Amino acid sequence: MRYFAAVARAGSFSRAAEDLRIAQPALSRRVRELEDELGKPLLVRHGRGVRLSATGAVILQRAEEIDHLVAQLRIDADDGAEAMRGSISLGVPPVAGLLMVPAVVARFAAARPDVALHVREGISSLIHEWLGEQRIDVGVVYNPLPVEGTHVVPVLRERMVLVGPPDGGDAAPLPLEIRIRDLADLPLIMPSLPHNNRRVLEQAAAQHGIRLRIRSEVDSVALTKALVGAGRGYTMLTYASVHDAVMRGELTARRLDRPPIVATLAIAMRKDRRTAPLARELSATLTSVMAELVASGGWRGARVLSASAEAPPDW
Repeated sequence: MRYFAAVARAGSFSRAAEDLRIAQPALSRRVRELEDELGKPLLVRHGRGVRLSATGAVILQRAEEIDHLVAQLRIDADDGAEAMRGSISLGVPPVAGLLMVPAVVARFAAARPDVALHVREGISSLIHEWLGEQRIDVGVVYNPLPVEGTHVVPVLRERMVLVGPPDGGDAAPLPLEIRIRDLADLPLIMPSLPHNNRRVLEQAAAQHGIRLRIRSEVDSVALTKALVGAGRGYTMLTYASVHDAVMRGELTARRLDRPPIVATLAIAMRKDRRTAPLARELSATLTSVMAELVASGGWRGARVLSASAEAPPDW
């Protein structure tokens, strides 16, 4: 097809052979083979060279289209290889980041040694801002709100628990399961709005007509746990964030029930980036690591979203 197109454009076998740097008899033979295969003449020979037949004019158009597609394939292949180099940035919330980032970084570095992975830590509302400002490519967020231009894929759910000081202090022990309306009687240490945990708890309180007693607003999970452990109040966190401290007897964790409060963890990216090869690969790595952590028991109190995702997770 390429030889035929060259002859048609040159209007002469001799000029086309010179342009293609092949012998004229070989060129004539290849074009004749194409004509024999199609069963119709493509070129009309005359004393000054050749001209296209009616069929040849149609075939030349197709030949040029094919040549363009082949050239585009080479460009796409080069662009694809280039797209898998460079850098990509990830935003993660603090506790989830501690659980997943070590495995994600190791796995991504092994698969893409030429790619620099930049990780930033922040609360979910801040990660949404970073996505909108194109400061990160992929984000992991809790209970994502619908944001124009953002593509969100929920991955797992975590049941929230009421976190308190160790039992045995001056305060009367609480029941193992806490109802939402019981929170009105407890001094709470919570992050300030628009933090996801605070927003979810405020919504639950409003739905049940109770007013929360916010004793302190603390935006650090580590500081919050320290204050709770010292008996300064209670807070609401995912069980994964306090499991180790509960096992050491430094904190207590009780189910929030009637109704339970569940946090959904999702992968978010800008819609114009979700087809980018590196963003897709990083998203797949995140999903795989989260699922493996849940399956192995490394992510306590979480369940990967599936047909049975409505059931409360075990912990």
